[in-house]
Amino acid sequence: MSTQLPLAGVRVVALEQFGAGPFATLNLADMGAEVIKIEDPSTGGEVSRFVPPYRIEGDSLYFQSWNRNKRSLALDLRNPEGRQVFHDLVRVVDVVFNNLRGDKPGRLGLTYSTLGEINRKIVCCSLNGFGSEGARAMEPGYDYLMQAYTGYMSITGDPSGPPAACGVSFIDHAAGFAAALGIVSALYGAQRSGIGGDVEVSLLDTAYSMLTYLAVWSLNRGFEPKRYPGSAHQTLVPVQTFRTADGYITIFCGKEKFWQLLCEAFDDPDLATDPRMATFEMRFKNRERVIGAVQEHFLKKTTSEWLQVLRGKVPCAPVQSLSQALADPELEQRGTVIAVEHPVFGRVREVNTPLRFSGSRKEHRRAPALGEDTKAILKEYLHYSDARIEELRQAGVIRF
Repeated sequence: MSTQLPLAGVRVVALEQFGAGPFATLNLADMGAEVIKIEDPSTGGEVSRFVPPYRIEGDSLYFQSWNRNKRSLALDLRNPEGRQVFHDLVRVVDVVFNNLRGDKPGRLGLTYSTLGEINRKIVCCSLNGFGSEGARAMEPGYDYLMQAYTGYMSITGDPSGPPAACGVSFIDHAAGFAAALGIVSALYGAQRSGIGGDVEVSLLDTAYSMLTYLAVWSLNRGFEPKRYPGSAHQTLVPVQTFRTADGYITIFCGKEKFWQLLCEAFDDPDLATDPRMATFEMRFKNRERVIGAVQEHFLKKTTSEWLQVLRGKVPCAPVQSLSQALADPELEQRGTVIAVEHPVFGRVREVNTPLRFSGSRKEHRRAPALGEDTKAILKEYLHYSDARIEELRQAGVIRF
């Protein structure tokens, strides 16, 4: 069994910022790809270096969370000599990735129509907000906007309150995964054919793709989802969060047997045999009656007591705070939390990417300082002389 990381030897040049883009290449880097992050030296580098609350000069924990295992090349692409350095890199790498606004990659020559002339096998991936065509291509796209545009906010939150966003940028993360998958797929194709090409992923398309069954119901039968108390499932009952004597518990009765087991746990045979609650369809039709009965039972014990009764029988989970969730000892056992050493922040603990291979990375590097790897990359990849590198530095094209 190989212990080599699956993307070892793959070279990626990334023009990226904030969440979705850096998350895509973070996954590639964790799987062994060499990710070169091109940063503008005139602006102090990628914008997430400056995101509070935990930041120092030129760095932040926010930046660290997205950029471990990468290398930083501080390069001014507005300078003609900087463009030449970039094109020299294109000749010797496998992927050029960006998460610029949809209309920019074509204008800036970051698509296959331009870069394929330099490297026939190059894979050019663009991750944007609204795609590269259409009226909204020129608009900046962010996760929160997509949650509003695509209906997520309208079905999230308590029905008595305003529409709500998810507490973490899940569309950014999903688009990052989609981009990473697109890159790996295109690399596989280029390996077989000798010809690369373009990959495009948009936040908008990603958000719509995850609507799955809700979209099918709506498009074909006019279904209009609602917000229910307890963050309840649209049609499966009971699948939601309930109050207990001291907190909250979430259950998922996604099979008929789980409903019967829940009734047994409640020691309520009348509930189990009530024809108004006997099937998925009947519980959906009589949602309020079912939820009322279940809620009455859950108030009789604490969350911990219910977990002892239900675990291994009915799918259930406590509603935990973030600090409680991250204190779960299983995270360490599974390698879900890893650590890197930082010269200022000290030992920085981070969450790992979810893929596990026989060759999973054992050690991780902190995210780089701006331009930390500039000189090394120009020597290793392009074999530039010291004199040439110093010439570029003096001209303000590079920084290290």
